[in-house]
Amino acid sequence: MVKVFIDGNQGTTGLRIFDRLSHRDDIELLTLPEEYRKDVSARKEMINSCSVAFLCLPDEAAREAVELSENDDTVIIDTSTAHRTAPGWVYGFPELSADFEQKIKSAKRIANPGCHASGFIALVYPLINSGLLDPKSALTCFSLTGYSGGGKKMIAQYEGEKTDDLLSPRIYGLSQNHKHLREMTTICSLETEPIFSPIVADYYAGMQVCVPVFADMLSDSLSFSAERAV
Repeated sequence: MVKVFIDGNQGTTGLRIFDRLSHRDDIELLTLPEEYRKDVSARKEMINSCSVAFLCLPDEAAREAVELSENDDTVIIDTSTAHRTAPGWVYGFPELSADFEQKIKSAKRIANPGCHASGFIALVYPLINSGLLDPKSALTCFSLTGYSGGGKKMIAQYEGEKTDDLLSPRIYGLSQNHKHLREMTTICSLETEPIFSPIVADYYAGMQVCVPVFADMLSDSLSFSAERAV
């Protein structure tokens, strides 16, 4: 039987994974008592005794958890931003290509894609991979999301007594330092980071991602593709 440990099972992501796996009879979920949930020795024992460890932690805590692993057979799936473009880690998006899928099947270190990034990459990666869009293209992205992605604190804000600034969709990440930009750029092999406008709105979950691609961009890309094929 596959043994699964969720490190950080009290957070939004950890709770969802636990709920989905708890109904399966082919998986044994390893859990820690509340008083040992942040105990390093107890977490280390769990990580090294399980078949699969999900890390549902902040970035730095996820890096520290990986350092606790001494069992070469344990598959670690990190849901944080920490390892999405890190050497030795496989990006967990099997739908992108047969190559991605095959690498995931044999990987011991898998980085779970970011929410906004998944929408962007699903749209842009196939265009670049097929030669229809030049990696030098300067792109923009608008991504509308529900508030659950902000974790417990944001959920409490939206489900509590709302202030005026929570009633309308809000653009954030205006500094263009959003944590998903690195993976959006790297996985798509873009030479320039896109201009990214993430927007959170007053609904629980769901996402709509828009990446405008103008006709002259594709026209230039077709020429680029033809030159590359010669």
